[in-house]
Amino acid sequence: MEPSLPVSHPSLSYWHRTTRAYPHLDRNRQTDVPPSSKYVIIGSGISGALVAWNLIKDGVKGDEILILEAREAVSGASGRNAGHIRPDAFRGFPVYAAIHGPEEARKIIENERIVLEQAKSFITSNHIDCDFQDTTTIDVCLSQEFVNHQEKSLAAYKQVGGDTSHIKFHDAEDAKVKTRVPDVICAYEWPAGSVHPAKLTQWVLDDVINQGAQLWTYCAATAVKPHVDPGSSGLRWDIHTPRGVLAAETVIHCANAYSAYLLPHLAHFVTPRRSQVHAFVPNASGAGSNVLGLTMSLRYGLHHYFSVNQVKGSGTVILGGSSTRSDADSNANLVASMTTFDDSNHCLKYEENSKKEFSMLFPDGQHGQSRPGEGFDQSWTGILGMTPDNVPLVGSVEGLEGQWICAGFNGHGMARVFTCAPGLAMLISGQPWSATGLPLCFQYTQQRIDRYAKTRFQVAT
Repeated sequence: MEPSLPVSHPSLSYWHRTTRAYPHLDRNRQTDVPPSSKYVIIGSGISGALVAWNLIKDGVKGDEILILEAREAVSGASGRNAGHIRPDAFRGFPVYAAIHGPEEARKIIENERIVLEQAKSFITSNHIDCDFQDTTTIDVCLSQEFVNHQEKSLAAYKQVGGDTSHIKFHDAEDAKVKTRVPDVICAYEWPAGSVHPAKLTQWVLDDVINQGAQLWTYCAATAVKPHVDPGSSGLRWDIHTPRGVLAAETVIHCANAYSAYLLPHLAHFVTPRRSQVHAFVPNASGAGSNVLGLTMSLRYGLHHYFSVNQVKGSGTVILGGSSTRSDADSNANLVASMTTFDDSNHCLKYEENSKKEFSMLFPDGQHGQSRPGEGFDQSWTGILGMTPDNVPLVGSVEGLEGQWICAGFNGHGMARVFTCAPGLAMLISGQPWSATGLPLCFQYTQQRIDRYAKTRFQVAT
C-alpha cells in the first residue's frame, strides 16, 4: 500500500468515549508550531509518551521536547486496543524461532514477561488511575488443532530452557469452571494485566507536559527534510506541518503503522492492518459478584480467536479479534481485507461474530432476560503496525543521522512498549544496545529492512 497519514474522522473507541474531558485532548490545535525544538516526537500514543517520559528521566529538559499528533491526543492504536497487557507465555515461540532462531525467540518471550512487571511497577509506583488489574490470562483451547499447537509450542519453549513455572494447565473439567466456556478442551493460564490504555497514556502525557514538554494536536508531520541552515545550532531536520516548519536536532518516529509516510523506504516493512474491537454491557451473569476476574483469549486456531477483557471500573466487556474460521483458513484473504489505514468504520460480519461469542460467555437464560441498556454497545477499529519478521523496529534510522524509531509492534504493543520505549531513550542518550536489555532482533538495521524487500507481509501471532 501507499503510505498514509491517519484518516481525519476515525471512529471513537470505548476508551475515547470515556475520556472526552481530558484537558489536553486538542492542545495547541489552532497554534502555529514554534521555529525549533531540540527533540521532536511524532505520535502521542503510549510509545511516544513513554519515550518523552524516559528522556526526561534520563536528564533531558522537558522544555526541549515537542510531541506532534495528527489528530487528537492518543487517537491511534494506543487508544483503540482491547486493554490487555498480555505477555506471550509460549504460544508464539515456534514462529519466532523459525524467523529469528530459538535463542532469540526465547528472549522475545522473556522480554514480554519483563514488560508486564515494568508496566505494573510504573502504574503502581506513580499511583496512576487507569483501571489497572494485576490478574491472570487464559488461552482457551477450542479446537484439537489449537490444542496440538499449544502442546508443541510449550515443549519447544521448554527445550531451549524457557521458564514455564508461572504457567498453569487446566484440563477440560477444571477449564469449564474457570472460563465459563462450555466447549473448552483445555486451557493455559499465566500472569497478565489489563488497563484503560487511554487513561494510562494521558497520565504520561500530563506528566511530561507538567515537566515542560509541549504537545501539538491536529498537527500532522507531513515531511521531514534536511534543515536548510544547519550552521552551528545543531539543528539537522525540518519537520513540515500544516501550521509551520519546525526545526529539530533529533526526530523520533513513534507513529507505528504510519511510520512509512515520513520514512518511505519502510513502505514494504511497516504495513497497516486493521483490527476490530467491541464493547458490551454484561447482564447479571457478568455483573456484580459474577464479573470476570481475569482476561481470556478464546482460541479456535492460531489466527481465529477472540480476546476478552472486563474493564475494572465499569464492568464493560471488551471483546477483540473478529476473524471467522474461513477468514483464518486463508491468510492472503485475511491480510487483503484488513490491510488498510481506515479506522473510521468497521465490519458488520465481524461484529455479529463477536455478539455470538459474548452470548456464549454471558447467556441470558441463567439470570433472566437482559434489560434495556445491557448487551452490545459499540464497535470500533484501530490500525496495527505490522512487520514481516513479527517484531518491533527500535533504534537509529541508518543514513538519517538524528532520526530514531520505535514502531512496528504487530498488535502486541502493550506487551512490548514498556521495554522498547525506555530502551530507545537509552540509545538516544548514547548508551549501547546491550544496555537496553532488548532482544537483538528488535534493533533497526538497514540489513534487516533490505532482507524483506521482496517478501510478502506476514500475519503475526
